[in-house]
Amino acid sequence: MDNKFPKHEKNLIEKYQDKGYTANFYFKSGKLVASESKVEFSPKEVYITGEHRYEGMSNPSDLSILYVLKTENGEKGTFLQAYGPNADPEAASFFKEIPEENISDKADLNLK
Repeated sequence: MDNKFPKHEKNLIEKYQDKGYTANFYFKSGKLVASESKVEFSPKEVYITGEHRYEGMSNPSDLSILYVLKTENGEKGTFLQAYGPNADPEAASFFKEIPEENISDKADLNLK
């Protein structure tokens, strides 16, 4: 699939923010945490509605993935994570534990 957006995560994050995905999330102690509300989420409470993978422009081994998320309480936002050799194994495990039925591409801007 062709990516019709710039090859930098920041540009895509801004496009999602324009669509209402304004929450920022971070990973701490086995939970995904909303930066502003400080609400913690387990994998079952998170829905992936889009994802984008990136290679570093100057170093192809710099790999990242941008998750577009919605939570059980309705917060919508993004989470940027390294993947490949630089991935945080606990965060990677969290995203692998998200139930398959909670994963879709309905917010993926590349499909619109």
